[in-house]
Amino acid sequence: MTIKVGDKLPALTLTAGTSEGPRPMSVDDIFKGKTVALFAVPGAFTPTCSAKHVPGYMELADQIKGKGVDTIACLSVNDAFVMKAWGADQKVGETILMLADGSGDFTKAVGLEMDASKFGMGQRSQRYSMIVKDGVVTELNVEAPGEFKVSAADYLLAQL
Repeated sequence: MTIKVGDKLPALTLTAGTSEGPRPMSVDDIFKGKTVALFAVPGAFTPTCSAKHVPGYMELADQIKGKGVDTIACLSVNDAFVMKAWGADQKVGETILMLADGSGDFTKAVGLEMDASKFGMGQRSQRYSMIVKDGVVTELNVEAPGEFKVSAADYLLAQL
């Protein structure tokens, strides 16, 4: 079942790539007591994700944070090393928290997985964005297959 507005995020662990290596972070570590703009992508280094998704959030980060968002986070079903390298490639610094959902457990738990096997990618996350306040989803924007509209930074900014 797909998560919906008003639902609490599942109590799972995601991983951030740091200079000291992978750092497990519980959903509470990331979301408790905070307002978080989370966007998810099918894969690091993929064309739309690298050319539009991350750059859009970088460009609008100050405006998004100016509307009360504590953290902007990017999630993908990739490992923490890949997410760290992608963050470095995209020059996100501390602006975007790059989160790895290596086994796709979080993605499956929120019901937003997709089968990208025809692209050689296996099970991945759908493209989406959400606003989460203290662990509860207040906005959820799931893209139609092949689209890039409602998960974009400007769309999410308008919801804040």
